[in-house]
Amino acid sequence: MARSVFVTSAEGQAGKSTVALGLLQLLAREAGSVGIFRPVTATLGERDPIVELMLTQAGGHQSYESAIGVGYEETHGDEEEALTRIVERFHALGAEHDVVLVLGSDFHDVSPGAEASFNAMIAANLGTPVVLVVPAFARSAVDVVTAAELAVEELRTRHANPVAVVVNRADDARAGDIRNRFETSKRLDGLALAGILPENPLLDAPTVGDLMNACRGDLVQGNSEWLHREAQGFLVAAMSMPNVLTRLVDDVTVIAPGDRYDILPGLVLAHQSGTFPALSSIVLTGGYTPPSSVIQLIEGAHLELPIIVTELDTFETTAVLSRVTGRMRPEAKAKVEAALRNFADHADAQTLLECMNLGTSAAVTPLMFGHRLMDRARAQRMHIVLPEGDDPRVLEAADAVLRRGIADLTILGDELKIRSLASSIGADLSGANLLSPNDPRLVEEFATEYARLRAHKNISIEQARETVTDVSYFGTMMVHLGKADGMVSGAAHTTAHTIKPSFEIIKTVPGTNVVSSVFLMCLADEVLVYGDCAVNPDPTAEQLADIAISSARTAQQFDIAPRVAMLSYSTGSSGHGADVDKVRQATALVHEREPELLVEGPIQYDAAVEPSVAKSKMPDSPVAGQASVLIFPDLNTGNNTYKAVQRSAGAIAIGPVLQGLNKPVNDLSRGALVDDIINTVAITAIQAQSLQQGIS
Repeated sequence: MARSVFVTSAEGQAGKSTVALGLLQLLAREAGSVGIFRPVTATLGERDPIVELMLTQAGGHQSYESAIGVGYEETHGDEEEALTRIVERFHALGAEHDVVLVLGSDFHDVSPGAEASFNAMIAANLGTPVVLVVPAFARSAVDVVTAAELAVEELRTRHANPVAVVVNRADDARAGDIRNRFETSKRLDGLALAGILPENPLLDAPTVGDLMNACRGDLVQGNSEWLHREAQGFLVAAMSMPNVLTRLVDDVTVIAPGDRYDILPGLVLAHQSGTFPALSSIVLTGGYTPPSSVIQLIEGAHLELPIIVTELDTFETTAVLSRVTGRMRPEAKAKVEAALRNFADHADAQTLLECMNLGTSAAVTPLMFGHRLMDRARAQRMHIVLPEGDDPRVLEAADAVLRRGIADLTILGDELKIRSLASSIGADLSGANLLSPNDPRLVEEFATEYARLRAHKNISIEQARETVTDVSYFGTMMVHLGKADGMVSGAAHTTAHTIKPSFEIIKTVPGTNVVSSVFLMCLADEVLVYGDCAVNPDPTAEQLADIAISSARTAQQFDIAPRVAMLSYSTGSSGHGADVDKVRQATALVHEREPELLVEGPIQYDAAVEPSVAKSKMPDSPVAGQASVLIFPDLNTGNNTYKAVQRSAGAIAIGPVLQGLNKPVNDLSRGALVDDIINTVAITAIQAQSLQQGIS
């Protein structure tokens, strides 16, 4: 039977979703396949948004139906029968997963006391340890601890097993007092305080869509995708435009009388200017749709910002919208990222794992590997430069990187243009450093250094000044001079444009003569390293040895024990010819240069990864059948193989990851998705960490 953990609270508005999301990420990273189970949902006739969100984050193929126990109606009809069905469905799900994360109900039905009691009874019958979430919003430290004591007593009375408490929505000023009182409470003896999470206004913020529905409005202009964005406050624009401008703040919804047609163009211009805060939406009251001339003006601005018209008057609209609160949903990306960041920064992951006694999984799924990448990057924030500040994908990725705390960022380009583009797509870059590649002080510093480095090529200082204003050279000089720890580029530039400056400026690691690449291939239950699949068309034996050694070091950087297979069409001594001899010679060079490294070659792919084949072809090899680093003899073979495995086996290919440089620079595909850019930033940050720690 699967191990499990039950997340519950004794009252509503506790923020269980934040804790459940964080626990899901933690479990996916450490314990393998995670199933989601909600014993009681509000109604079986509507889909539960929290369950849908958790299933999306779990990344597996669990059906929605398998995640639901019963509806509130069934608990009222026959409580014992409902409990029986819950237990049966829980065990059925447990047979398919390593761990089951159980979500307590949301207190939308009967009295909080009765519902808390029923949650405790469920936890006892499932035999699962309980993580209790206690809200601290607008409470003293005494009240917080008292609430925890009463909830724990209820759980224990019903024979449930509380193991940890997470305090949520706390004021930073009271955190120390809460912790002290918790630790001295005899009634909480034996329980771990596994985190005090601060209040985050974004988590309670409604989406623009929530506001539109609440005031029964219609979207008359703007991108419907923006309805999923959060609105963090309101401003009633019943004054003159200059006075409105001084009161704008980021992500505010402006409520304006619909017949004030003069104010609408000013708000649109302010939103797109880059010099004023970006808005979340504009709500026009009184049922007045802007006249065609104003609509024509707005359409010319290619506005993404939602403009909503409601029949309610300004007072009614303000009253209605002020009562709307936000909920976690799959499409609320900013809210989800904020919740995950809040949990990662303030929850004690190790304590939670120990309390739940779940252990770790030997398998490494793509989801586990992805979570581990982000955790590694967050553990030691590095500074990454993104030269392509004029690409919307880069700005969207930068927003996510900053929200998740993956890295500190410098984005190159004209600051006003970057801010204007960020406003138009709803990206928050307030935490980024925006830097012009024409900054005169830095251009002079970089040009002097570049001219020195390229003196053997007779590069003059005038030529150097012109060269370093190119964003790829400017970013590379930042890395070279320690103003950034790494660079990620290529979304809008060729591979050559991205990495040529690195060859000239950063150069290769001592003892390595070639820059190469690997893909991290995330299969169903393991991660393999494929090299070289992107840079060197036909490496020599010496270069192939370099690639193998660099790839083994890259594997170590990502906690993959390197067992290197030098691939060929022949295994062992059975084949002859120039191609297999090259691989044989390269293998000998690796043995000579790195005698401690486990390496085998020449070897065929099936003998490298399949134990049954290895048993017959190379029974005494420490690598055959369990290779983790696979080195292809040429680019043609490597590139085609990684794409075949990616498409045919459903593997996730992360890369290319460049290796062999003194400092990390990574190239993106020009078709890169936002998630690809985020992953590459995390990888670059981890490479930079490893260099600081002496793992090159």
